[in-house]
This record gives sequence, structure tokens and C-alpha cells, in this order.
Amino acid sequence: MAKLELRNVVKRFGDVVVCNGINLDVEEGQMVCLIGASGAGKSTLLRCINLLEPTEDGGIFLDGTDIAVPGLDPQAARKKIGMVFQNFNLFPHMTALENAMLAPRRVYKKSRSELETDVASLFTRFGLADRMQNYPDQLSGGQQQRVAIIRALAMRPDVMLFDEITSALDPQLVGEVLDVLLQLKQQGMTMVLATHEMQFARQAADKICFLKDGQIIEEGPPEQLFNAPKHVATKEFLSRALK
Repeated sequence: MAKLELRNVVKRFGDVVVCNGINLDVEEGQMVCLIGASGAGKSTLLRCINLLEPTEDGGIFLDGTDIAVPGLDPQAARKKIGMVFQNFNLFPHMTALENAMLAPRRVYKKSRSELETDVASLFTRFGLADRMQNYPDQLSGGQQQRVAIIRALAMRPDVMLFDEITSALDPQLVGEVLDVLLQLKQQGMTMVLATHEMQFARQAADKICFLKDGQIIEEGPPEQLFNAPKHVATKEFLSRALK
């Protein structure tokens, strides 16, 4: 049984089908990268997994339990599935440390003193120990994105989702955020990424899924998908993306 399983997931916005019967298995400890043109359905798929968007059909199974059943409280699943967005979404009036502690304080009803040691260790782990008391506008874009990742990890999730997390960064700051993803991979975190960073996906992913028009057109290990894609749409996309 895979850690995360999607079975025939359908998501519509009005008459537009954004996810069209998607099936996906993510094994524990895997890094799965979703690639494809803008509008292919990558971000919406991640939002469906995190239950930010209700699905019209299909199942989303975490450790064998369907978390997308209508009427279920999504909060229980969201405790186990962390998500980091393109924009950092940090509260400007809170320090980096306060931003990272806010969700676990509210969800787990823990005091600041109970959380501070564990959350501070995450800042140390990702090279921000000296930035915990800074406000977001005192941090670079790369530092803000790392704080957003720390904030998600503070909930101790089983699975992490990343939605184009380098797209809002200056090119020179992309590397420091991708390094965090590599650290998480080495530590065994299960991850699903929507990304335009083709070289990173090629080097770091366990599995690549190419999406087009709300469907996974082709999936496989990076060496197969990048070096010998089977579908003509995959070949066309990669010929443009790898220029």
C-alpha cells in the first residue's frame, strides 16, 4: 500500500474539468515531481490532496484511508499533510518564529514554551537560527520561503506538498530553497512537488508525472521520462522546457 494514493480524482470549476480522473501512487519517502505547462492542473491537484479544494469524484487515500469522503472534517487530514505555496503567506506583524509556531499552537493547543525548542531546532536545521526574531520584511525571498517550509514542518506532517515554491524567487535564491528539499528527501519525507525546475526534478525526483489538460499523460523515473519519453506530448513539452 502506497503512503498516498489517488484514484480517479476529478475536479471541476464550472464546466471546466481541471483534474480529469487522475490516478497516482506516492510511496513512503518518495519525491514525486509534477511537471507540465501552466494550466495543466498541477496546483489544483495539490490543493485537492490537501483538501483545500473539494473533489467531484474519486478517492484520496492517506495510509489506506480515504480522506476525501464528503462530510469528513478536513482538519484531521491537514495535520498530516503540509503544504507550501508559491507565495510565502507569512504574517508581516509576526516574527519568523511566531509565524512557525502559530499553527501548532492553535491546532495542538500547546504553549509557546512547549513548542519553542522543537521549532527552533527546525530553524537551526535549515540555517536560519539567527533569523528567528526577524520579521518577514527583514528576510530575503529565499529566507521567507524557508520559513514557510519550517512553518509547515512544525506541524510534523507525514506528507509535504510544494506548489512551485521557487517561482517567486530571484534566480540566485532558488538554490537555497531546493537544498532544503534535498535535505527533506535525505531525511525520508514523502513529498509531491509541482515544479518548473526541470534539472532539479531530473536529479532529485524518484518519479516524474507529466500533466496535460488535467490528466497524467506519462509517468516514470526521471531517466526514462527525460531520456526516452513515450508520449508525443511529453516529448514536445520537454523539448521546450529543456532549451
